[in-house]
Amino acid sequence: MKNRLEELRKARGIRQEELANDLEVSRQTIGSLENGRYNPSILLAFKLARYFGLQIEDIFIYEEDAL
Repeated sequence: MKNRLEELRKARGIRQEELANDLEVSRQTIGSLENGRYNPSILLAFKLARYFGLQIEDIFIYEEDAL
């Protein structure tokens, strides 16, 4: 799953550490999300969407595998 988290965070001038503190996760979690190494729990996805005032689908892009 791809995401726009880094783009959104940087556009608002927010550091990874600030975002992590606001969402009560580690900075490493934010870094892993941004690098596509980690998919968020549904709760974290909702928290991120609410934080940025967006829908989950505006942040996370789900791409189904071609069959």
